[in-house]
Amino acid sequence: MTATTPRPATDRPASSGPVVAPPDLVTALRGVVADPDRVRHRAIDLAAHANDASHYLLHPQALVLPADAREVADLLRLGVRDRLALTFRSGGTSLSGQGVTDGVLVDTRAHFRGFEVLDDGAAVRVQPGLTVADVNARLARYGRKIGPDPASSKACTIGGVVANNSSGMACGTEFNTYATLRSMTFVLASGTVIDSAHPDADDELRHREPALYAGLDRLRDRVRGNPHSVERLRHLFSMKNTMGYGLNSFLDHTRPIDLLTHLLVGSEGTLGFVAEAVLATLPVLPHAATSMLLFGDTAAATDALPALLEAGARTLELLDARALVVAQSDPRAPESVRGVDVDGHAGLLVEFQTATAEELDAVQADAEPVLAGLPLTREAGLTREPTARASLWALRSGLYTAVAAARPSGTTALLEDVSVPVRTLPSTCDGLTELFDRHGYEGSVVFGHAKDGNVHFLVNERFDDKASLERYRRFTDDMVDLVLGQDGTLKAEHGTGRIMTPFVRRQYGDELYDVMRELKALADPTGLLNPGIILSDRPDAHLRDLKTVPTVDPEVDACVECGYCEPVCPSRHVTTTPRQRIVLRRAAAKDPAVAAAIADDYPYDAVDTCAADGMCATACPVRINTGDLMKRLRAERHGARAQAAGKAAAQHWDGVSGTARVALRAAATVPGLAAAASGLARRVLPEDLVPLYSPEVPSGGDTRPAAVYPPDPTVVFFPTCLHQVFAPESGSDGAGHAFLRLCAAAGIAVAVPEGIEGMCCGTPWESKGFTAGGAAMARRVVDGLWGSTQQGRLPVVVDASSCTHGLAGLDDLLPEDERVGRLRIEDAVAFTVREILPALSVTTKAASLTLHPTCSTTHLGIGEDLRTVAEAVADEVVVPTGWGCCGYAGDRGMLHPELTDSATREEAADVAARPTEAYASCNRTCEIGMTRATGQSYRHVLELLAERCAPRT
Repeated sequence: MTATTPRPATDRPASSGPVVAPPDLVTALRGVVADPDRVRHRAIDLAAHANDASHYLLHPQALVLPADAREVADLLRLGVRDRLALTFRSGGTSLSGQGVTDGVLVDTRAHFRGFEVLDDGAAVRVQPGLTVADVNARLARYGRKIGPDPASSKACTIGGVVANNSSGMACGTEFNTYATLRSMTFVLASGTVIDSAHPDADDELRHREPALYAGLDRLRDRVRGNPHSVERLRHLFSMKNTMGYGLNSFLDHTRPIDLLTHLLVGSEGTLGFVAEAVLATLPVLPHAATSMLLFGDTAAATDALPALLEAGARTLELLDARALVVAQSDPRAPESVRGVDVDGHAGLLVEFQTATAEELDAVQADAEPVLAGLPLTREAGLTREPTARASLWALRSGLYTAVAAARPSGTTALLEDVSVPVRTLPSTCDGLTELFDRHGYEGSVVFGHAKDGNVHFLVNERFDDKASLERYRRFTDDMVDLVLGQDGTLKAEHGTGRIMTPFVRRQYGDELYDVMRELKALADPTGLLNPGIILSDRPDAHLRDLKTVPTVDPEVDACVECGYCEPVCPSRHVTTTPRQRIVLRRAAAKDPAVAAAIADDYPYDAVDTCAADGMCATACPVRINTGDLMKRLRAERHGARAQAAGKAAAQHWDGVSGTARVALRAAATVPGLAAAASGLARRVLPEDLVPLYSPEVPSGGDTRPAAVYPPDPTVVFFPTCLHQVFAPESGSDGAGHAFLRLCAAAGIAVAVPEGIEGMCCGTPWESKGFTAGGAAMARRVVDGLWGSTQQGRLPVVVDASSCTHGLAGLDDLLPEDERVGRLRIEDAVAFTVREILPALSVTTKAASLTLHPTCSTTHLGIGEDLRTVAEAVADEVVVPTGWGCCGYAGDRGMLHPELTDSATREEAADVAARPTEAYASCNRTCEIGMTRATGQSYRHVLELLAERCAPRT
């Protein structure tokens, strides 16, 4: 057992998951994909994909990454021949268990990433691997977006959106996937591939799949010929409803090709694979006014819905009394929410949206009398101010965060959803609250999309003891009775999955359930497509293969395995993601066999290739920074001698950094020799210690600006060692000197502290786990800055965003040093916007500039400042839609070049597709990474500004 894999708990049963994939299966799968490396079968690959966002766990036998529809077709033919079970998965954000399998897992996120704008943005052709946020970002220049707007849009992909018939807060049933679908290209279980947009698609379906074609004709007539079936379907699909198959297709469409195309929507991968879809888009409504309306109870809130909808409200989000209490604990909560003595109250988060400010003026004027006539406990107070609106929406999204983060260690957070007729919403909410109390689920809340009668509720449960499992069974049975008693549907948005399969027959009745079974048999005669999903003969299907969550690491025990972190992780396409790093730790803790099987691979796949950039924390609903765990694991690998060496380097940093500068200058003179030497060293020493030199690495930089202290300084400048170690792009003297010239032009007196040549932000030690060295450097920096800042009176300005972020975290290294809290650390970009730009005039501007924000600008919250400086430099500023952390991460891009190559691939493609005059960022190593990825010369944005401005006259 190594320091990077947790020791299995002896009181937990070993899982039944396979440690090694069957060799014959691996051989067969490799025969249907062009690259055999796209069949993954190591134990670490299987364990990493055993979980999705649900509370189910199944170990796949193998993982396949097909590149196109043809390979999927061949894979399905193999499945029929060899009786394989195949499950398609993209984002892995499913909450009902439809993304896990003990068969073959087919990953469609890595390669199915095609995108095409149609009809000047009126429609979009998109493949399943792109997230909703990706698609909307690419549509933004057309002022359009797709209809489905799930809360998980940054992580959920088009594959799941189509497979689950996703909707969201605003789209209702009018603009969900089913309603906005124009056409799709699908692959059937037989391997047949059809584009439903083709003029002869219906004839092609009849010719190639005669039994299926005839069966669809027959089922259509059967459904339409049964008045009870028609009435039942009309009722259920008047609400959001993802329970069972979308049999409303038999009422809405006639031709078998149209029937099948729409039946595939919401079929959760059980009827075929959707290789691409064409979706109609909607106009973006950028102007909005928002308010949290507070009512005396849920009934009063729901009674107000018709008037608010008539007044033009686009979104109406319900928060029950318990949700309001949770919201009050959020520091962002406005006084109108925090000041309420909650006693049965309910809130409606209402928003009006329009295309123009003038339209919003008119809508708001019409809405004001309606709001005034509502029985509110507080004045409505509509706001258009972006920060105020964002804080209100943060309350809504923060409900999940607050409840999930506060759950006891070892429990799973279950986010469920149902839909009922709006008139029964108050009694449904009251009934759910009563069930929480009856079954002892403390801290559970109810919230949701009130205008659709769609509510979500959260409960925390553990599945490692019989008593808890029995409680969950009883609660589920009572919840089913409640919702069906209100004539509602047991799944509104999240799909049937495994969690509701035992109750599909009860919701639809025997006749329609039999139609579903026949439909499944027609489309998938051998039952290879996602077996056990939607339809199952097991009455306890929802209670099988449940996931237990052992307590493993305090940094990540709050993880709910939602997958929100994965799209922002720079290693997501090369090794593992934050969720998978955590899942693997938990799997090893539960199962000694898994722990042993992954021990050799975990260090590289999880620890060494983690950029530790913290971007996962920006996307995580419970704010977990998995990089913190990986840095601790790196520290645990270092013995006392290594820690002492790290501390010695910190204590003699002026010499160490100077040596690195000289070495890079020498390497630039003889690059071939330097590359050979580093390659040889990496074969002898651990790769995570020896950077791989390549000709793209810049020469060594210049010495840092010398210490200076003018009579009355305005600011203390901290020139970073990054610009000493790495030279700037040719023709420039670097960001530090550019900042000093800008300050001089603006008349700002700048001090540089004594001993700056021996100071560093500490990130090189902290990121590698050299804790002793990090603490030693932190003490040196605080000692040096304390006097130069006049005991914290002057701000400290830093010329590299990652170093700014590192210095801002000094309190983590020196928690007992009261001086740290009094030091004010600011990035040079933010300082420039506040103090320098108002004093300068830009004399010439570039026509266009491509801007690469950094992970540190995200953490620091200075993204808008960065853009402001860029807009001062260029008439047009382009941030690539594929922007993300470059993965260079100090020297990690040199230690593991494959990390940066993978992390920058999509952004580099966007840059190549849209050339600009200039290219900029705000951190030297990020500039190096992006220059290497794109072939364009990236420079610090302050260098470009300094070349284009003069004192304001």
